[in-house]
Amino acid sequence: MTQKNLAIVVVTYNRLQLLEQCLQKLEKQTYPIDNLIVVNNASTDRITAGFLDSYTGSLPLTVIHNKVNTGGAGGFYTGIKHAYQLGYEWVFVMDDDVFADSRCVEQLMAVAHPCMIAVREYKDGQLVERAAIEYNLSNPFYLNPKRQAVCDKYKNRSNMPATIEVENVAFEGFMIKREVIDIIGYPEAKYFIFYDDVDYALRARKAGFSIKAVRDAKLIRQLPFDQQGAINSWKAFYMFRNLFYIHFKFGKNIFVRNKPYLLAIGSMIVYGIRLRNWKVVKEIMRALKCAAHLTEK
Repeated sequence: MTQKNLAIVVVTYNRLQLLEQCLQKLEKQTYPIDNLIVVNNASTDRITAGFLDSYTGSLPLTVIHNKVNTGGAGGFYTGIKHAYQLGYEWVFVMDDDVFADSRCVEQLMAVAHPCMIAVREYKDGQLVERAAIEYNLSNPFYLNPKRQAVCDKYKNRSNMPATIEVENVAFEGFMIKREVIDIIGYPEAKYFIFYDDVDYALRARKAGFSIKAVRDAKLIRQLPFDQQGAINSWKAFYMFRNLFYIHFKFGKNIFVRNKPYLLAIGSMIVYGIRLRNWKVVKEIMRALKCAAHLTEK
């Protein structure tokens, strides 16, 4: 009988060099991986699909070739759904630009909390875990519901307790037990990018599951965060739309649920009047229009 304890889901798009290294790190895990599910999100480089189809590494590999790019959100929806339908007890999800320390999965499974995250750092060892210790959707005066990230409170991994409760996650080292998926279902694919992981964490917590960051489960992030770069690109629409939707859906009072209108006005003032970036202003307006139902237009 095939063991169905742990499946790992990796979503990739046009980053073969990172994907190869990511899989090499997973092959060195000290905890047995029963299925590695790679979702190829319609890569256009013409080499990712070939690499995956001819994979000769040591892990049992399942490849899902999406016909269209469904974004990170769609990729994780597909991967988690596939792992769940195959009957796996635990699902560990990650992007191709984070590399797992050899004992990462082992350290998570030693804790075996129903919802957990590995803790990220950069290649130089700088702690860069941005999961929120507090994600406040009750105070309408907070511009950003993320009040404090793990890396804001703890400058070094050694200063952290063995586990710490967090209120949101990134799909970069998130582990979830089957019993949680039984209740909350799959991630929402319509986010495309940004906030699909926040939504999933909020749903898990609403269902009564806490989320633990496990200090000794280490992930090394290969690329820097570039929020400003995202705002100045096509990604701005999704960033604003999905943030507004989080408030509409999870706001704990009428003031927070209506905060997106004030956020939109304030953002348009900053990007329009101060920065003269009318392209971003246009995207904010479209984002507000589309936020209620996560539509594109």
